[in-house]
Amino acid sequence: MEHKDKDFALEPIPKDHRRGFLSMFFVMLGFTFFSSSMVAGGTLGQGLGMKEFMTIILIGNLILGVYAALLGFIGAKTGLTTHLLTSYSFGKKGSYLTSFILSAIQVGWFGVGVATFAIMVNKATGISLPLLIIISGILMTSTAYWGMKALTALSIIAVPAIAILGSLSIFKATEDVGGFTALMQLEPTDSLSYTVALSICIGSFIGGATLTADFTRFSKSKKDGFITTFIAYFIGNSLMFTFGMIGTLAMGFADISDVMVAQGLIIPAIIVLGLNIWSTNDNSLYTSGLGFSHITKLPKNKLVLFNGFLGTALSMVVYNNFISWLTILGTTIPSIGAIILVDYFLLRRKSGYQSKNMKNVNMNAVVAWAVGIVAANFIPGIPPVNAILAAVMVYVAATGIEKATSRKSLTNNDVPIQ
Repeated sequence: MEHKDKDFALEPIPKDHRRGFLSMFFVMLGFTFFSSSMVAGGTLGQGLGMKEFMTIILIGNLILGVYAALLGFIGAKTGLTTHLLTSYSFGKKGSYLTSFILSAIQVGWFGVGVATFAIMVNKATGISLPLLIIISGILMTSTAYWGMKALTALSIIAVPAIAILGSLSIFKATEDVGGFTALMQLEPTDSLSYTVALSICIGSFIGGATLTADFTRFSKSKKDGFITTFIAYFIGNSLMFTFGMIGTLAMGFADISDVMVAQGLIIPAIIVLGLNIWSTNDNSLYTSGLGFSHITKLPKNKLVLFNGFLGTALSMVVYNNFISWLTILGTTIPSIGAIILVDYFLLRRKSGYQSKNMKNVNMNAVVAWAVGIVAANFIPGIPPVNAILAAVMVYVAATGIEKATSRKSLTNNDVPIQ
């Protein structure tokens, strides 16, 4: 009998359903080639000079790339979704909380994408913004319903298109300010600290990076899962930030749609950025559907439809609070992925994921996650990095104490009674 769930939301991906390097490469790039990353890059452009900006995106996306690639490696090896992985690290019931948060965040990202596209079309055509939001949400939700095949097809079209349009925008912006040398000498209009800038850079896609296993579980090899993910986050995300930053530095706008209008590129922008946003939004709905399916055990496709409706309804709320949204991501999400990683390399790298080793709630993970959030919010430095380091240290220490206590208990039980 043919398996009804072709996305295998609640079980490992069988070997005969795995995909090759090129297919996964386009899917991962399609995920990270996101116009809202250009908006985040534009925000950095308002507060950083070109040299400072390059330093920030190289460091930030290197951290993001390594973090995502390691999770991609685990996903490819196990064939499990992020939410099934958290069932082992956080416990069966404990994982419901992390799945809810990760999935809700992706619904929010879907809303950001819908609003970004609708606003751009509204500026070009004058068509009612609420109507454009509704139409965009319906169209983007419809393809997400069909799963990985639709994601791959959209990504193959969108990735080259956005690379070409972004390069054209950079060329025009550089030409308008008098060349590359003149561009390097431009000063930002505002001031932005390195810690805030790195938080924006890493936080811009830390939610998506944490969900990397949802895609790389389709990879044929661990190597493919790691390499395609690293390239997508380190190079792909850096390109998106650069496209947005140069447009802002040269044109004075943080919103990519305003930059495109000023450059006379609004028509190609509607087509190309529309495809780009569409592909990433489909990824967001896909992962949110997997997460809520993990919690409710309902079919992923039905949950995708509900999430699409909810994300569309909330689109302008999330869009108008974009930087606050990134700050929340940067403090609450990194420690989830960090715990998945340390749990795998500390406890499961050799023995694998066995259901007999799954707890109902793993308090070590819950406490480590909470400490990571506190560290991100109250310890000076880079919040996402603080969250990762704190969560790792607490989880390793708590697991070590638990093992030592368990061994001591077993030893005491073996002592004969006198």
